[in-house]
Amino acid sequence: MTREVDELTASPEAKQAILETLASLYPWIRPYYSRPIRDYASRLFEAPATKVSPDIRRHALTKLLDAIKKAGKRNGLPVEIIAKICREFDEFRVLQTGPHLLLLMAPEAFYTHVFSLVGLAANGCSTYLSYAVSTVSLAEKARKGPGWLTVGGKPFNVFGLSRSRMIGYNLLTGPGSYRFELVPAESATGGDPLNLLRSLLPTGQFERPSQAIKAANLGLWPKLFGDHFAFLQIDDEDVADLVADHLSEENSWLRSRLVENPTVASTILAEIERLANGPWSGWLARGTDFFWLYENGRRLALRLEAGELINQATGVKVGRFAVPHIIERLADRTLVPNLLVMFLVLSILPGVRALGGSHQPVYFPLMRYVVHRALEAAGIDADLRRALASDDVPGAWGHRVIECDDEPFGLLRNGGTAGTSDLINRFGDLPLSEASGSMRSFVSDASWHELRGRLQEETVSRTDAEWAFS
Repeated sequence: MTREVDELTASPEAKQAILETLASLYPWIRPYYSRPIRDYASRLFEAPATKVSPDIRRHALTKLLDAIKKAGKRNGLPVEIIAKICREFDEFRVLQTGPHLLLLMAPEAFYTHVFSLVGLAANGCSTYLSYAVSTVSLAEKARKGPGWLTVGGKPFNVFGLSRSRMIGYNLLTGPGSYRFELVPAESATGGDPLNLLRSLLPTGQFERPSQAIKAANLGLWPKLFGDHFAFLQIDDEDVADLVADHLSEENSWLRSRLVENPTVASTILAEIERLANGPWSGWLARGTDFFWLYENGRRLALRLEAGELINQATGVKVGRFAVPHIIERLADRTLVPNLLVMFLVLSILPGVRALGGSHQPVYFPLMRYVVHRALEAAGIDADLRRALASDDVPGAWGHRVIECDDEPFGLLRNGGTAGTSDLINRFGDLPLSEASGSMRSFVSDASWHELRGRLQEETVSRTDAEWAFS
């Protein structure tokens, strides 16, 4: 299959096939293909239509805004800036969740942030909140991933870690001692560009790689993007604290429904299994049950069985699926929420539009369906079920919409912010079909080609119950 996908990637028809598949799932997106990317970005960052939110949503949004305030204070942002971030987020309720936690000058992150700023500027915003997943490996492939950075076409080991300390470990590994080393993969020293980059990065030590990257990005943001947009980045440590905050409140949805109502959790897991074995397979996998276990620096999958969290690999009991145990483990980061729980507290419960990459436009609607099915099976929260069914574009493709191979590091060498402003204007004017390049992340993915075949064969359809919450 890999060879076939490689051949498809190289064919001129590959991108058009993906665009057609995407439009068959999301008909509203088709008119934007020929329009400036600014129009598409503006639509995604547009505030949702005003409507009455159920109490569950208002409560979850209040919790999320509190978490944003805490993250802003922890990152040293001025009180007035934090307040403005919260005001705009409360009004627009859109969250970029696509890029992994990478240094800002990594192209995969940089050009997605450019896209986000195009949409925010079109809506008159001046703050930008971004979530970056940090439960990812330091090395995702050869010399790629958060532990690597390419400068001048040459790869550098960001933290100077040996291969044995990168393979199988990820951004939340710790506590330990991590600092920016920027060790060249080859014998070359890197010269002036590397010296410049080192001068821009923090010199201290951090307990986890994720904390180092977040600190670096706070300092890099004004040098790359100027001061027109106030920037705050949150990750899975912030989500862990937010989940603990939910669980500490007796009547919160996460506590009373997910943890203490066995029908909800069991139905979610059963529905995920059903999807994995049906026509919508390949998109929403049961990787771990609600939380990841961190042990000796490694991320391990858990299974929920008879109220116990079990290490999937060893069969050893980790602890009860109960509030006191989970809160304690979240605090010491031996438990970290999985993607589903993250989306529950950042998007599904508070009613926030989530933007993401090539897989998210499919798995996120399926997540929402699974949550709705669980509520239905338990016979609870009819108001939340109605809200889920009527959400205005609850999620969309918003990561790697701009595809560009130019290294953003060059902007730092040439003054930074003026060049970035030009980029925002230039990309904003380009048609979506042009700015998105070859759509490599889609056309090189076998899952999208399989999905296209299933849609053509009518094995799956936009009218399926599973797709009702897209």
